[in-house]
Amino acid sequence: MFNQPTFKQDLVSWFDKNQREMPWRETTNPYYIWLSEVMLQQTQVKTVIDYYHRFIQRFPTVSELSDAHEDEVLKYWEGLGYYSRARNFHTAIKDVHQNYNDQVPNVPETFGALKGVGPYTQAAVMSIAFDLPLATVDGNVFRVWSRLNNDTRDTKLQTTRKAYESELQPYVQSDAGTFNQAMMELGALVCTPKNALCMFCPVQEHCEAFYNGTVEALPVKSTKVKKKHIKQHVYVIKNNKNEVLIEKRMQKLLNNMWEFPMYEAESNQDINRTLNTNIEFSTSPIYSLKHQFTHITWDIEVYLATEIIDASNIKLPEQMTWMHLEDKEAYNFPVSMTKIYKFIAQHT
Repeated sequence: MFNQPTFKQDLVSWFDKNQREMPWRETTNPYYIWLSEVMLQQTQVKTVIDYYHRFIQRFPTVSELSDAHEDEVLKYWEGLGYYSRARNFHTAIKDVHQNYNDQVPNVPETFGALKGVGPYTQAAVMSIAFDLPLATVDGNVFRVWSRLNNDTRDTKLQTTRKAYESELQPYVQSDAGTFNQAMMELGALVCTPKNALCMFCPVQEHCEAFYNGTVEALPVKSTKVKKKHIKQHVYVIKNNKNEVLIEKRMQKLLNNMWEFPMYEAESNQDINRTLNTNIEFSTSPIYSLKHQFTHITWDIEVYLATEIIDASNIKLPEQMTWMHLEDKEAYNFPVSMTKIYKFIAQHT
């Protein structure tokens, strides 16, 4: 492993001149920094920026977010996906409001005990907001550090994460937030997964993988588990009041969000069983789409009721309601259902 004293200096100097402009880099407010880190999980920077601005405009303080209803919080998160992030963040903010006088804790162990705060978020917020000596290890850092050291350890293993955190510790004893952001920025802009820009790398002289010709082979990751595909049938039903039937999800995935009634194709349940009626639908789907989660993919087929339904003839279960199409913004829809909504609004 290299130990050149100029490594950190070279990296930080490059970062000072080349870092991208991001609104959360213009603040020292730990609440805003924390929010940005949560939003950036599994999501690209360019997507997050607008959501970040809208969110802090509506919930500018810990107190105001704590007091907000979960449905409104999810509405401002709508489209970002991974909604458990928003729920966990909201729960943690309530904890900060109730137990820490609206002040984000600056003790790593206390902050790390909050809902949804894992090792990466803990290190990122504590180092960037409070300059505490914690090393962040995300996908970018895994890639940069493994290449710098020509390291073939499996980056999917927790033991590797722990080792990287320990090895990076000497570099975060001062200016921790700047160093951590510089490492992540290098991975995002230069030390990319494919076609790394080694000729423009500010720490090329410190990189063992560059000199060994192994850059493209690193980092080493164990084989991904193949995603499970689930075929889903979505039913679009309109009534004589020009409303469509929607349902609040009770399942853990996308819990409490709204959808057009959806059932797994291989299950014995369908919309007619739920409503205890006999509605006929198009024989072939009017619209199809795929929606990917971390571990599963939904293959969705959308079927349209062939007749307008008299709403007075159907007793809806508690989790269902009729919705005017123009009232969609009052409900929290996941991305897949928003796509279906747009198709329905344009084609039916």
